[in-house]
Amino acid sequence: MAEESFEKNRVALITGAGEGIGRATALKLAEMGAKIGCLGRHLDNTQKTVDLIKEQGGEAKAIQADVSKWEEMEEAAKKLDELYGRIDIVFAHAGINGTWAPLDELTPEEWNKTININLTGTFHTVKACLPMLKRDGGSVIITSSVNGNRIFTNTGASAYSSSKAGQIAFMKMIALELASHRIRVNAVCPGSIESNIDDNTDVEDVQREKEPVEFPEGKIPLSDGKPGKAEDVANLVAFLASERSGHITGTEVYIDGAQSLLQG
Repeated sequence: MAEESFEKNRVALITGAGEGIGRATALKLAEMGAKIGCLGRHLDNTQKTVDLIKEQGGEAKAIQADVSKWEEMEEAAKKLDELYGRIDIVFAHAGINGTWAPLDELTPEEWNKTININLTGTFHTVKACLPMLKRDGGSVIITSSVNGNRIFTNTGASAYSSSKAGQIAFMKMIALELASHRIRVNAVCPGSIESNIDDNTDVEDVQREKEPVEFPEGKIPLSDGKPGKAEDVANLVAFLASERSGHITGTEVYIDGAQSLLQG
């Protein structure tokens, strides 16, 4: 068991829990004593996360659902509530990079897919859990990005960056709306992190539209150019989920080793 733990038994729903940051966060919150609902579109990956949690003595349940589909997310939240009797923490992490392409080549279907999973999926996740969160209060953490908020030099990422900027606006709006219910809402904005998100990226030829910019040497100043680790983000999410961040809401936290300050 970790040195720090939640003050009382908590239940967390984590979307995109099958790999990378989602899996690392599920393991971290379970280590701190939370029961975890591990949600993903692919049950095999999600079950692997559940098995790892159980191997470490924790409690978790694999839930299959697509965050872009409201009925599936509503049913998933109800299932977790029926199983554990509460939901205290929501980590809306599921997302894709989608298609990166010049605007005149980006199709409406490609745009809609990215927005539906990243932005609408976040809305579905929070809304589905809201009745449970309102009972005793809780913490919502949304995975946004430095893209769309600090960095705008990734030509072709208009759909992805728009979805990530939209998540920040959504976070701030509902943080104020839900404060009276003792529900805190914050966002983490990772930069370059070792994960598998690049596996769901379709990058088309954007070089002809790209502005010729030369950046100083060293992509990530704090870590000598190396990307962060999924566990770094998991530790931040754990803090925002805990009582130690009890007076923090409506805030985006950049976790990028100063990458966006150099490249923004």
